[in-house]
Amino acid sequence: MQRRAYASGLAALLAALSATALAGCSSGSGTSGSGIDAKAGTAAGPIAQPGRYRTLFEPCGSVPHATLQDMLPAVTALPAEQRDRVLRGTAAVTYDTDRRVGCTWKADGPDAIHHLTLDFERVVSYDPSVSDETRAQEVYTTKESAAGLTPASPPATDPGTGTATSPAPGTAGPTTGPTTKPTAGPTGSPTAPGTASATAPGTALAPAVAGRQPQTVPPGAPSPTASAPPEGLESRTLTDLGDAAFLDDTLAPAGSATQQRVVSVVFRTSNVIVTVRYAAQPTRVGEVPDSEELQEKAWQLAHRLAERFEE
Repeated sequence: MQRRAYASGLAALLAALSATALAGCSSGSGTSGSGIDAKAGTAAGPIAQPGRYRTLFEPCGSVPHATLQDMLPAVTALPAEQRDRVLRGTAAVTYDTDRRVGCTWKADGPDAIHHLTLDFERVVSYDPSVSDETRAQEVYTTKESAAGLTPASPPATDPGTGTATSPAPGTAGPTTGPTTKPTAGPTGSPTAPGTASATAPGTALAPAVAGRQPQTVPPGAPSPTASAPPEGLESRTLTDLGDAAFLDDTLAPAGSATQQRVVSVVFRTSNVIVTVRYAAQPTRVGEVPDSEELQEKAWQLAHRLAERFEE
């Protein structure tokens, strides 16, 4: 009798446990996205939209060979195999080609050494309340300040959409140029702050000074400094290039008797920042690279890349 009572009690206990387990499974059922919705609901406030660009195109193949031969004139005199190797460029070392890529070309000639470097950076904001585009503008502003330019005030951004918003009625809109340096459009010639360029968008840089010849430094004379480019070709903000852009022109000693001029054109398009760095170093003592030529070629390439990103 005791054995049979024990068996009956054990069976009842197992039945009760099975019923409890089944009830627990049914009470947890719901839509397949319940876990995702719960996680998304933990963030306070609106979620900023991601940037326009999710990937980057390959930079070494983004410049036509005709453009490279124009910017690196020494390659035309190289043997075919060596010329092809130079034109292929050298890809930058990167661990995430969707976040940052780059390429460098170099050509040594009898008259000058030319360098060309491209850098594409896709900015991602890890703050759910800050859009990728807003974060990219912050990175761009840091680069602009490092070039000695006063950053322009960016448009206000709606954190929920990442798009620019209009200023409130009766308030002044954002400034479009620096407060201490002249601005310039694609023509490369300075204009008064707040005025538009007289040249139609998409045109090449017009010569800032007609007939400008390569500069030379007389023996014993002080060398030009990085902070004093030729008049009319100073570092400046640019218009009609991406969402924001600037040009930086610096001249620095590259050896005991030579000077290297580096022209950088930096622009932002949505959440991507593009840098075109073009440098020339003459081999003749006392000769200074020409700002106008370097700036025109660097801007033309930057404009081509901006159009590529818009495709």
